[in-house]
Amino acid sequence: MFIPFFFDLRKHGVKTSLKEFLHLMEALKKGVTGPSIEEFYYLSRSILVKHEGQLDRFDLLFGKYFQGKTELDEDFWANIPEEWLRAQLARALSQEDIDAIESMGGLDALMERFKQLMQEQQERHQGGNKWIGTGGTSPFGNSGFNPEGFRIGKRSGKHGNALKVWEKRQYANLDDRVELNTRNMKMILKRLRELTREGIPNELDMKGTIRKTSENAGMLDISMIPSRKNRVKVLMLFDVGGSMDPHVELCSRLFSAARHEFKHLEYYYFHNCLYERVWKDNRRRGERISTWDLIHKYNKDYKLIFVGDAAMSPIEIMYKGGSVEYWNEEPGMVWLQRMKAQFPHLAWINPTPAYEWRYYESTEILRKFLDFRMFPMTMEGITLAMKSLKNPKIKFGNESDAATYH
Repeated sequence: MFIPFFFDLRKHGVKTSLKEFLHLMEALKKGVTGPSIEEFYYLSRSILVKHEGQLDRFDLLFGKYFQGKTELDEDFWANIPEEWLRAQLARALSQEDIDAIESMGGLDALMERFKQLMQEQQERHQGGNKWIGTGGTSPFGNSGFNPEGFRIGKRSGKHGNALKVWEKRQYANLDDRVELNTRNMKMILKRLRELTREGIPNELDMKGTIRKTSENAGMLDISMIPSRKNRVKVLMLFDVGGSMDPHVELCSRLFSAARHEFKHLEYYYFHNCLYERVWKDNRRRGERISTWDLIHKYNKDYKLIFVGDAAMSPIEIMYKGGSVEYWNEEPGMVWLQRMKAQFPHLAWINPTPAYEWRYYESTEILRKFLDFRMFPMTMEGITLAMKSLKNPKIKFGNESDAATYH
């Protein structure tokens, strides 16, 4: 029954291998865990998940595959060898369980009754006094009231404090396909760091000291080097107003994380498409700054990051006078081309889910213009964006898969 589960994990991006799946089967065969769905959850998660960003995805898929269950289903039990089941029962039984089983005719009678019910029962059962299920007074099942019953599945239900841990979604913030909080953004933005050594030598160079000491016939010769500092320079241009209003909070988190991580950070605002003017303060948008000043002031060492939903009329990009705020003398595309020529290391981060991009002609225009260096504002997307700023060959999708984004 676990082979479809394995393929379901692979299909949805949990990068587990056949070797790991076989390890899981071997662990089950050797009795590492008992016949409990919760124990199986912890065992399978520890073996099959290799990256914390996939933990939440695993929980969702596990919950879907074992939907609504707190005990392993009938197919599982029906396929378990009787010898293995007996060994597991014997290992798990307490003295109280043994006394209860003896009062019901012994373990053989209990096993025979269990197999008989498995053959008769055709569906999941809730309550009652006969079938295997949850609640009720049957001697088999979970969360019931039979004083001589044998629990199947989780340790307690509504009469205890056990919870289905895979439905708690404890790892939602770690998922590399979901939107981010400020902490996760900081961790991802660190990938853009360019650590260089400049200034006064104030840090011990261990390798250099060992090399020089060896060359000096064993006489200690200490070597010092400057400390490593992050010298990356970033220029961020934020789209504000209009369709960007619903994304203000998420963009604020990105901005906060960027200010924390980048010592050399410059930022400006624009609306919909870049034209000949930008501004620094949204409260005083009349105080505009020429876009030419950005091109002349910041050199090619700066990494350029656009942040916007790229949702507008194509006219705003392709024609002069297309701006919805004023008459622009040159098309927005002209200014975008100038910025691209000045800053070869650039990326566009889009807070709109990627599966919606295909509905906006303007988004597709900009994606092609940027050589598909537009990335969604998710952990996965921003991670790729940071890599793309170092290696322009890294892209997100292409024309053929635009309709299949998740």
